[in-house]
Amino acid sequence: MSQVNETTTSVTEFFIVGFPGLQPKYYNLIGALLFIIYIAVITGNSLIVVLFVTERSLHKPMYIIMLSLSLSDIGFCTVALPKVISRYWFNDGYIGFYICLFQRQLIHYFGTLNSLIMMNMALDRFLAICYPLRYPVLMNNRTMRLLIGFSWVTAVIAPTISLIQTVKLPFCGPNRIAHCFCDGSSINQLACADATITNLNAYAVAMFVLLVPFSFIIFSYLSILVSVLRIANAQGRIKAFSTCATQLTIITIYYVPRFVVYSTTNIPNVQLLNSSQKISLVMFYSLLPPLVNPFIYCIRIKEIRQFFIKWSVYIIRNSQKSKVNKLTTPK
Repeated sequence: MSQVNETTTSVTEFFIVGFPGLQPKYYNLIGALLFIIYIAVITGNSLIVVLFVTERSLHKPMYIIMLSLSLSDIGFCTVALPKVISRYWFNDGYIGFYICLFQRQLIHYFGTLNSLIMMNMALDRFLAICYPLRYPVLMNNRTMRLLIGFSWVTAVIAPTISLIQTVKLPFCGPNRIAHCFCDGSSINQLACADATITNLNAYAVAMFVLLVPFSFIIFSYLSILVSVLRIANAQGRIKAFSTCATQLTIITIYYVPRFVVYSTTNIPNVQLLNSSQKISLVMFYSLLPPLVNPFIYCIRIKEIRQFFIKWSVYIIRNSQKSKVNKLTTPK
């Protein structure tokens, strides 16, 4: 036991490699790109939060989901991106052992949380379209707050289960993480012991977290499709499809690449992607939804568009008044 403890604590820090094989001449470019993405994610999702707080008309179940998703996206990108940006801009890729484990916990926590939030989103659309007359009774602000709060609390369970197994592994040699952040599989690969069982258990937990919400989402949207096709009014069908199209796009981007990466990483003799391709795909499905969510919702949702129009008119009028005051004020 003492030997295990000794080897376990011999690694005090890890080094975030980022994209393996990337030439140093591209470091500043990649760092700048990730920094721009980070600022865009923070700005866009913070705008959603500000809109929800300041506009009472947005205090509805669907916007509670959007608020929660925005907060989760802000949290994920704040945990994942600053260190890899620092690695490419300042060659500061070192991260403490326990800080890396903490980052790994939060990375998987926000991933699990997003999966649960999307399940709530599918439930909301299912009730709204399949049971429109009963929707106000079945789904109200209080019910949605309870569902979202339950998601934020229970999302910690799955990452903690796999983290406990990772902590039990001895780390005594390699410390270079071939990824843009600390994640379970990348850390487990550096263990000095056979991590096959740990990886399979983590894979089983990840598949449970993904498949249960995804199965409900598929059921919900198939039910929605059947209900929409029964609508006699063509305009009503178009409106219903339009409402769900955006969510289905984001859900597809979120789930499908994850299944590919998890399966090719953990299923023996399945190597469809090399290391760089896997990391690129992980960054794609991790960063694209947080980046595009605010802009898609702001463009497609009528209430938010109206708020932006009202806000823009208010700013323009104040700007014009300020100019007039400057011209009429005696010098």
